[in-house]
Amino acid sequence: MSPTDIPYCGPPPGPGAATWNLDPVLLAAFAAAAIGYARGARAAGASGAERGSFAAGWAVLLLAFVSPLCQIGVALFAARVGQHVLATLVAAPLIVVGRGGLALAGLLPRPPVRSAPAAAPAALLAVGPVAFALMLWTWHVGPPYDATLTSDAIYWAMHLSLFGAALLLWWGLVRAPRDLGVAAILVALVTGMQMSLLGIALTFAGGPWFASHLSTTAAWGLTPLEDQQLGGLTMWMPGMILMVANALLAFWAALRRLEARAPGWSAQHTR
Repeated sequence: MSPTDIPYCGPPPGPGAATWNLDPVLLAAFAAAAIGYARGARAAGASGAERGSFAAGWAVLLLAFVSPLCQIGVALFAARVGQHVLATLVAAPLIVVGRGGLALAGLLPRPPVRSAPAAAPAALLAVGPVAFALMLWTWHVGPPYDATLTSDAIYWAMHLSLFGAALLLWWGLVRAPRDLGVAAILVALVTGMQMSLLGIALTFAGGPWFASHLSTTAAWGLTPLEDQQLGGLTMWMPGMILMVANALLAFWAALRRLEARAPGWSAQHTR
């Protein structure tokens, strides 16, 4: 690897050698979004639970890109998958529940007035999963993945497109119209299945898919194929569990909202 090809997070480290990513531009972007959210949430009357959810999601996302996990992902495919799981299956749903769009609204000259969160368009239940599947498979095969370790622009194209697709997916699931709650659960299951299929393909592949890790895994006591298998298992098992758990929580929240708006609903349906 030549000096001009050093990845965004730094050269591949050995155990104990990974450092924190203190890129001032990245930190400034996270800080600006947090300030924008605080302003937008105050103007829109976001609840304490929503603010807490956004804060938790934003903290997870920040750690995924600032902690040593960023640089370890240069050496190990499994660490990069872990970074993606944290961003798309932990941070993204928390940010959606916290009405993360208020972060952008708060940066406007006049933030939105107090309002309740709107339901997502029904079409998102189709668009979000397709976009997420497309980005997931695109960025976890050989050439596109390898390109992210030689170009900062491609690196950020991967993360922004994958995270953006995850936000669309979770916006559609969490904010699904009340009459599409069961459909949202089915969409989540199908999305989890296609994610598991990719994990299974990575786990049981006959050889390594990624040229960029052929010489970076030995220091960690792994062959390139073992590293790939560990990444596949991370996507397959924890990924599927998080997907289904988040979808069930979203469905439960939708039922609670329905009960709150129609107090007689619960009594009528539990006789």
